[in-house]
Amino acid sequence: MTSAADEHEQHQQQQEQQEQQLRAQLETLTTEAFRPELAEIDRLDTVEIARIMNAEDAGVPAAVAAQLPRIAAAIDGIAARMADGGRLIYAGAGTAGRLGVLDASECPPTFNARPDRVVGLIAGGETAVVSSVEGAEDSAELAAEDLDRIGVGPRDTVVGVSASGRTPYAVGAVEHARRRGALTVGLSCNAGSALAAAADHGIEVVVGPELLTGSTRLKAGTAQKLVLNMFSTITMIRLGKTFGNLMVDVRASNEKLRARTRRIVSLATGATDEQIESALTATDWEAKNAILTILGGVDAPTAEKLLGEANGHLRAALEAAGA
Repeated sequence: MTSAADEHEQHQQQQEQQEQQLRAQLETLTTEAFRPELAEIDRLDTVEIARIMNAEDAGVPAAVAAQLPRIAAAIDGIAARMADGGRLIYAGAGTAGRLGVLDASECPPTFNARPDRVVGLIAGGETAVVSSVEGAEDSAELAAEDLDRIGVGPRDTVVGVSASGRTPYAVGAVEHARRRGALTVGLSCNAGSALAAAADHGIEVVVGPELLTGSTRLKAGTAQKLVLNMFSTITMIRLGKTFGNLMVDVRASNEKLRARTRRIVSLATGATDEQIESALTATDWEAKNAILTILGGVDAPTAEKLLGEANGHLRAALEAAGA
């Protein structure tokens, strides 16, 4: 019969083995590599540290550029599913999770997207956005529970985000989403990652070792932010949320955004201030509708109808109006 002391000793041994395995795993990751040439960076002048850091950051766009074909392929898949009513769902832990939450939270005001259309899931829930939730990132089961809670399905896309490419929460999210029939994307900053291997679209933006050993909120975080910006922005362009480079679906929810809406309509139409104010009033401050009434020469109800038939694509609605 095993005593309580024996069980405790076995548990400790298992923990030690797991820690040794994790340490060995981390030592193989580019993002965790130690850079001896920076071992005395704390002795440098502040401006010199800033120059080094700035030079490090300058290499990030090139690393993203190397993955553009893969990024574009993922975006085409995301846009196709969202056009069919699906959602874009980010899943990550720590910095990666916060970046996903940030990108998702910017979509409603920028593109007038419903809050449930682009979703950010972070290991540990909302509390983890501002503080650490111990152990949350190590749970693939927690990721599955979070996805089941929002009913992930075949029309959705789940993007697992993890600098290391090994975070159980991100990998577990992608694996569970695939089982549910969703399109999956794995975004990491290490080559040969488990996350990329688990996803339909594996994207590995290898930015190299960090200025501070293992601090992946730096170059890796910057790279992830750039790619997530592409995912949401280009997807929204494909969905007709823009007219050229104008945010014609912007939500005029405060004075700054009302001023921006006026300017957008002005840039799109060249109309007078009086025409713009009249069009915006008639269309309940929907920039896209206001532009259509001015350029298409139609009234507000007709503009609403044409845009509905064009699935929100202003160019198609203008063509239908004969403009």
